[in-house]
Amino acid sequence: MDCCDIKSSIGSSVKGKKLVLAGNPNVGKSIFFHALTGSYVTVSNYPGTTLDINRGTFGKYIVSDTTGVYGVSSFNDEERIARDEIISADCIVNVVDSCRLERDLFLTLQIIDMGKPVILALNMMDEAEKASLSLDIQRLESELGIPVIPTAAVHRKGLQQVKSEVVNARAGRSTLSCTAELKRLEEKTGSRASALLILEGDTETAEKYGLAPMGMRDTIYRERRQRVDSIVEAVVSRTGTTEKHLGTVIGGLMVRPLTGIPILLGLFYLLYQFIGVFIAQTVVGFTEGTLMGEWYEPLVRTGIEKVFSEGTIPWSYLSGEFGLLTMTVTYLIGLLLPLVVGFYFFLALLEDSGALPRIAVLTDRSLTSLGLNGKAVIPMILGFGCVTMATITTRLLDSSREKFIAVFLLGLTIPCSAQLGVIAGLIAPLGLTYFLVYGAIILTLYILLGTLLNRVLPGSSSDLFIDLPPLRFPGIGNVLRKTGLKSIGFIKEAGIIFLIGSAVITTLQLTGALTWLQRGLRPITENFLGLPGEASRAFLMGIVRRDFGAAGLYDLAMTPVQTLTALVVITLFVPCIAAMMIMIKERNWKQAVVIWAGSWIIAFLVGGAINGVTSWL
Repeated sequence: MDCCDIKSSIGSSVKGKKLVLAGNPNVGKSIFFHALTGSYVTVSNYPGTTLDINRGTFGKYIVSDTTGVYGVSSFNDEERIARDEIISADCIVNVVDSCRLERDLFLTLQIIDMGKPVILALNMMDEAEKASLSLDIQRLESELGIPVIPTAAVHRKGLQQVKSEVVNARAGRSTLSCTAELKRLEEKTGSRASALLILEGDTETAEKYGLAPMGMRDTIYRERRQRVDSIVEAVVSRTGTTEKHLGTVIGGLMVRPLTGIPILLGLFYLLYQFIGVFIAQTVVGFTEGTLMGEWYEPLVRTGIEKVFSEGTIPWSYLSGEFGLLTMTVTYLIGLLLPLVVGFYFFLALLEDSGALPRIAVLTDRSLTSLGLNGKAVIPMILGFGCVTMATITTRLLDSSREKFIAVFLLGLTIPCSAQLGVIAGLIAPLGLTYFLVYGAIILTLYILLGTLLNRVLPGSSSDLFIDLPPLRFPGIGNVLRKTGLKSIGFIKEAGIIFLIGSAVITTLQLTGALTWLQRGLRPITENFLGLPGEASRAFLMGIVRRDFGAAGLYDLAMTPVQTLTALVVITLFVPCIAAMMIMIKERNWKQAVVIWAGSWIIAFLVGGAINGVTSWL
């Protein structure tokens, strides 16, 4: 699909003009999108990225919701998507935060300079009133030359007027001084928007037209910033003193280490209890164990056995140990769906409340040495609930480099909640010393590998550039809509991947390759790791489910040192098939294979080192 051709993603029968929602992060675009499109929505990956795009229809318009950006360029995937969508738009609804015009109008002026028809939705007017801000709407319309509609989207105020004013979108008043250069490039590209980006030095846009990027970004940005400051000074006035609300106080405390760290630990505890305990254990225990394991799978197997005899090849593929209609459906519906819904619900709460950016700011410094920034703290903590789910959340990170580092560390050093339960049961009888040694080994590897990857991988990770919106109580309707749309989109995308994975594992089982692998691992398991030969089966079962592998160690007679070695290896060993399939989807198969092979090598090397050191001692 062409990067700007959205019609094929929502049905070839749908025709119309392209309307794009654009704005900075945390300005409430999703509420406008729902108001415009209603329930007719599709969620899909943007071509070449793992970022979700919401699309739908509104009258004669095809509506596309861009990710929140501060400008149109190609510095990261979010800006590339916004750039391509805005360039191809027939009209734009630009949503801005009325309390932060000095920030948001920079993007507005860039869109106006592109010559695109646009209307401005001046959102969060209720918060502006609370902050004692008065905005001259008519003066703002005059300055920009476009319709300006005051709104308070969370209270549904002004949404109907936005819908009715879309047809009146028009090109605004541009005051750029480089009009001659812009006109010359526009003649070559046939697009004022593309011409402007080339002037600003966008290399990807310039390459598309076979032109050299111009070096006028600083000049244009300086003019744009001066005009924004002038407009804000003309249209914004303060009507009284600003009251210090509770949200402002808490928001300030969250970014100070002395007070922010305890608050952060409290949030992480709630996150782990909600995702890692309530969802991953209680809810999944019912959906996977009872709903799918006791009700669904026996019913399906009974139906299949009426057509295919047990043990036949069709039976094995459909309802065998790794069956397409048994294990695959159980994984998707019983295991992943509750985790996906739970994660997106909690993430939507953090996003809409304004807490997520503050968490990123607080943890940024500690993650910098690992080649990550503060955004990576979310997938890392979620990994203790489910590594598969945490891998999906690496979409939050800005660069491919950061995503690779995060996925590698997740797959290698973070045990999921199901595996943690088994590990705790095995190591608890050994005493506190063995528990601390186990934890120290895993933590040391986490730090060393992150630092090593940061140094050897080409390029550099992005700095944390993030806005701190005011803390507010999230709108439950918006939270539920976000949760539903993203959860449905994920399940649609992941389904085919799990079907393929299930078929591959079944093929390995039927051809005897799994048995061959088990025998091949025995010499390494016995001679290098110093473990019983039967431990090789536990390692292979860990490919199917990480907790299956750990549980396979229960029946083995091992010394405390052997138990420690086995638990370290099973923690570092390859991610389960669910996580592996998502790694292929989120990164690519080459990177997934590197992570997979690296997990084998590192796990066995560390296990062998533990065996060697303890034998020498």
